[in-house]
Amino acid sequence: MVKRILVLMSISTMAAAIAACGSSNQTASSSITPAVSSAPTATADANKPKPEFKALLQYARFDPNTEVVAKFLNEKTGYKVTYDMLPVENPDDKLNLLMANKEKYSFMLLSGPQYSKLAASGALEPIDELVNKYGSNMKSVISQTSWNGAKLNGKIFGIPQTGSGTVVNSSLIVRQDWMDELGLKAPTTRDELYTVLKTLKEKKNVIGLSGGKSPLLPEVLPTFGLPMVQSTATTGWQDVNGKLVNAIENPNMKKYLEFMKKLYTEKLIDQEWSLNQANKVIENFTSGKAAIISNAYFNAPTVQNALLKNTPNAKIGSFPYLKGDDGKVQVMGTAGISFYVGIPKWADNKEDIIKYLDLKLDKDIFKEAAIGKEGVHYKVENGNYFPILPKFNDEYNNASTFLTGVDEKNYPIYWQARVRKDPILTDAFTKMQEAAKGNIVLDPLAFAPPLEAIGKYNLKLQKMMEDSFLKFITGAEPLENFDKFLAQWKSEGGDEMTKAANEWYASNKK
Repeated sequence: MVKRILVLMSISTMAAAIAACGSSNQTASSSITPAVSSAPTATADANKPKPEFKALLQYARFDPNTEVVAKFLNEKTGYKVTYDMLPVENPDDKLNLLMANKEKYSFMLLSGPQYSKLAASGALEPIDELVNKYGSNMKSVISQTSWNGAKLNGKIFGIPQTGSGTVVNSSLIVRQDWMDELGLKAPTTRDELYTVLKTLKEKKNVIGLSGGKSPLLPEVLPTFGLPMVQSTATTGWQDVNGKLVNAIENPNMKKYLEFMKKLYTEKLIDQEWSLNQANKVIENFTSGKAAIISNAYFNAPTVQNALLKNTPNAKIGSFPYLKGDDGKVQVMGTAGISFYVGIPKWADNKEDIIKYLDLKLDKDIFKEAAIGKEGVHYKVENGNYFPILPKFNDEYNNASTFLTGVDEKNYPIYWQARVRKDPILTDAFTKMQEAAKGNIVLDPLAFAPPLEAIGKYNLKLQKMMEDSFLKFITGAEPLENFDKFLAQWKSEGGDEMTKAANEWYASNKK
């Protein structure tokens, strides 16, 4: 499942050995030169054995070396690649250790903060000239906007990898059988949502809305004209009269907290909100303890199957996205760069590494690596891609793990085969996209490179925000202290993040 993920990781200062690697012996150009079509040129070493590579990936619960896609890529490209993965716990500490020891990885799949820290420490090779010389496929299928998002101090240190295009990830789902029983209509505004919650609690004696972990509800924030604050959808910045302002500084954030505090005080939302993990929220809904939750489309099969197992006659409905105070609907969509593919400074055979990564973006190789063989793993009907089950799931369920850049025009189309591998998931995904159509708002920093100040302060300030907002909502701290919190947020890095965000935005906005 592809999600736009802005992974919030902090990496400690690299060991001195990394910084001592020195600068590249290549002079990196300021941009990637557009690809020019040309016939392949024979080289003197065409028959020379190709080097073997070792790659480092993000954590996943399977062995990548046994996957069908790994074997296909080895066979099709002629390069043998073996894979390691970062651990699920303390991945940044492990990455620090690997880099300090100059582990012989050929390339690494990195989150934004990881990429920024490694590039700044001198651990990554600038690849501008290598890409211009050997990267005809990647120059053709990766947009200049994405390449710009990989540029740090005028140089590119990694291949930018986007995802499945612009999508909406979640919506409020409800026990539709209870709505029908009580004669309730789906709410279209925040006030109507309040009325529905109040009625469901009083008439069914259940939690109106269950949630957990984050104090920020993605379906309610936009009704106050607010973006999400660090989520899979957005980094929390919005354009206000040409300047980027963090949602925390938007005057409406306090109004949002007042609304959520009201729901909490009247016991219309889960009283254990601050304690609940994601699985507990789902359990509350599927066991009949809660009437409404915010649910991601990729969780739809799990939720529906569990609910029907407990209550065979239950029905699930989804609410439309709510109108804001201005009467408009705004829905946060995902887009932008998910990962970066970097080459360690000390890697051998850098030219061949780029050649290999470029081969992976050959039209035919990329398509088969992404979704398999037509007629075996997928079929095409009226231009739409559908998986052939169970073959697709058996052999291509983990295919996205091997992406090192995507064909930005075609991958969102191919990706539809992944979202259609379960009819429940497909239905949830389709309904969300249709409901959000024409009303999607994107993060203005979606294609920004990792900004140093944000990488430095964001994780700490994110935790400060979550802890403080949960206290405001639950009454553990009076909302009158919001201005005190805001002043602390600004003084401990918020102002520096805002400055960095606006410097980038001013130089890149069209």
